[in-house]
Amino acid sequence: MEKLFKLKEHNTNVRTEIIAGVTTFMTMAYIIFVNPMLLSDELGAGMDFGAVMTATIIAAAVTTILMGLVTNYPFALASGMGLNAFFSFVVAAQYGWQTALGAVFLSGVIFLILSVTGILRLIDNAIPTTLKRAVAAGIGLFIAYIGLQSGGIIVSDEATQITLGNLSEPGPLLAIIGIVITAVLMARKVRGAILIGILLTTIISFFMGIQTPPSGLGDIFGMPAPLTPILLKLDIKSALSIPFFVIFSFFFVDVFDTMGTLIGTGARAGFLDEKGRLPKVSQAMTVDAIGTMGGALLGTSTVTTYVESTAGISEGGRTGLTSVVTGVLFLLTLFIAPLAGLVPSEATAPALVIVGVLMIGAVMEIDFNDFTEAFPAFLTMIIMPLAYSIADGIAFGFIAYPLVKLIAGKGREVHWLVYILALIALTHFIF
Repeated sequence: MEKLFKLKEHNTNVRTEIIAGVTTFMTMAYIIFVNPMLLSDELGAGMDFGAVMTATIIAAAVTTILMGLVTNYPFALASGMGLNAFFSFVVAAQYGWQTALGAVFLSGVIFLILSVTGILRLIDNAIPTTLKRAVAAGIGLFIAYIGLQSGGIIVSDEATQITLGNLSEPGPLLAIIGIVITAVLMARKVRGAILIGILLTTIISFFMGIQTPPSGLGDIFGMPAPLTPILLKLDIKSALSIPFFVIFSFFFVDVFDTMGTLIGTGARAGFLDEKGRLPKVSQAMTVDAIGTMGGALLGTSTVTTYVESTAGISEGGRTGLTSVVTGVLFLLTLFIAPLAGLVPSEATAPALVIVGVLMIGAVMEIDFNDFTEAFPAFLTMIIMPLAYSIADGIAFGFIAYPLVKLIAGKGREVHWLVYILALIALTHFIF
């Protein structure tokens, strides 16, 4: 153990690493319930719920363990929030989930090639921070909107497109109760607040008659659902025929979400060097890219590094042993598959809203006093939920940013690569 993870060198021990691994798992285990719910939604991808749950768990477990063994960092990975909603309700809804999986796989291939060759650094330096933050905030609005719809709090309306649902009905009322419970837990900084919120809301649904309570242990524990319905069902050939900007959107969000998470959590753990760089960042990004490709093969949406890793780091996790513990715990959850069937959509909806709250905080790093920064950022954020598309939001942002800079006489502030991306974004709308 010492030889593999160098615990003494990192001023930690087995007990601390195990506690850190459990803590990280608790804070991100909500994905076990939320991801299958999103990808199985009939208005979205319509995939097999049980199979997606198994794929979600295996992808998270294997990739997280791989991260620990390859980099010796305490980072955990799983299907990314926001990207799973984009996958289900935008790409899969329009092109089919097999094509969507193919697009995710191709984005992972691009990610891997650029990471290994070092080109990723050039792209990272070229993309304006404003657009990176606007994309994160826009995704927050997008998934919160989906959460409000899923809980019946926001519904469609012929006159106004959308309106407030009947909050006196059991479903929306349960969703509101779940949001309040989770918000209180978050405010009190309870570890695993989102997961606990889902479970408590599910229990309340039994008393409200929305869901039938378990009649025995067989309704909670059991063998995992087979992967057969989705395993290796990705359609790469079909994915190559869809607009490139769809694949680029998967790639863009995954890369910059991962890079931001790695730097942020790395700083919290004290891993950054004197220049603010994370040693072995290429290895970490490579593992993330492999996770995305592997997840697509298994049948789940983009796998990415989770900012919830910070929870384990805060508990003292400093080596890959933390990640291995988190990964093993994910594997154990394979045997609580029946429990997921008891969780109503109104219980997972609060998780989407709360994650949206956390992501919208990225707007604080945008300079709204500079209109040439504020305008493209605003377009990026507002288009995502209103157009129901992360890709369209990113495209609007990449077109507006260099355009408004040029008009304002600040064209030289824009990297040449951003102009190329703007042209690609333009073709996204033309063709």
